[in-house]
Amino acid sequence: MLKQTPLYNLHLELGAKMVPFSGYLLPVQYGKGTLHEHQHCRNYAGFFDISHMGQCLVLGNDAVSGLEKLIPSNISGLKVGEQKYTILTNNNGGIMDDIVITRIESGVMIIVNAACKDKDFKYLYSHLSGLCCFNELTGQSLFALQGPAAASVMKKFSEQAAKLSFMHACGTYINDIKCNVSRSGYTGEDGFEILVDNYYAEQLARLLLAEDGVEPIGLAARDTLRLEAGLCLYGHEISESITPVEAGLQWLFKRSHNQFPGADIILAQLQQGPEKIRAGLLVNSKMPVRQGSVIYNSEDVAVGYVTSGSFSPSLGQPIAMALLDRSFTNVGSMLYAKVRDHHIPVTVTPMPFIPHRYHR
Repeated sequence: MLKQTPLYNLHLELGAKMVPFSGYLLPVQYGKGTLHEHQHCRNYAGFFDISHMGQCLVLGNDAVSGLEKLIPSNISGLKVGEQKYTILTNNNGGIMDDIVITRIESGVMIIVNAACKDKDFKYLYSHLSGLCCFNELTGQSLFALQGPAAASVMKKFSEQAAKLSFMHACGTYINDIKCNVSRSGYTGEDGFEILVDNYYAEQLARLLLAEDGVEPIGLAARDTLRLEAGLCLYGHEISESITPVEAGLQWLFKRSHNQFPGADIILAQLQQGPEKIRAGLLVNSKMPVRQGSVIYNSEDVAVGYVTSGSFSPSLGQPIAMALLDRSFTNVGSMLYAKVRDHHIPVTVTPMPFIPHRYHR
């Protein structure tokens, strides 16, 4: 039985096409289509219902130290209201999930991916419950407001939230509705994520959608936006069999930290370099290359595979991310993808494809 978010009826009212995703029925696009939604978010402000994401609290004096043993990042230095993007690793060096941690007075709040939340929460509970209090949050909705107009919309309702810098959060009120707001997102644009009690979810959503320049955005545009921003997606660029070094996430690591799962494998890759690494591709064709397409060199030898690929509305051409043999990841390298009977030329390019516009 597929679940519904508290905005399910509102999505239908707004003309959404609903599809199954991570156990939920969610909007893939609305009446104006994915291309319009993508460009609207890049130029104005997009509203995203991301209530399918998992949320939990880890509370107590040992919350931070306990969690830090499960991740490669430093969170002991986080001040209340600061956030950290990081990963949970397994004993083989693979990535169980990518997560966002927010430091709060009594411990931390964690946002996890919808597809991983059951296994994540079971894992976190089994490793942390003896040290601290673990609480899954099921009564809250999560929204994202993304795009260059997001800050002016937020300023109308909360000066406090509008003054946040990237990866910082605060408790505030929006029209007397209690919320937790962070300046973060998954589009490469400036914007906010908003946690609110399910009881007020639809009221808050209607309030934000009534603002000039704000339109609802579905899953399809969310994916093309994050691809242009060069951001990883679980099950594509990151997975239980892809290490953080291969995924290009070595910037997450705390120096001299070696007590997290899979550290021996991951730290060896950091020193020696991985055999394969994530890279960006410009597709020199009108035909997109999709996940799973094999990438070949000029001698017709397979050198990697596409992890995500789509048409880029901002660039007007297809783009992709791929896991490639390290020797073929130099910017400007000319390769090709086999798509059915076609040989599609691709060029290794820097990421992100579109510059980030975070408010720092």
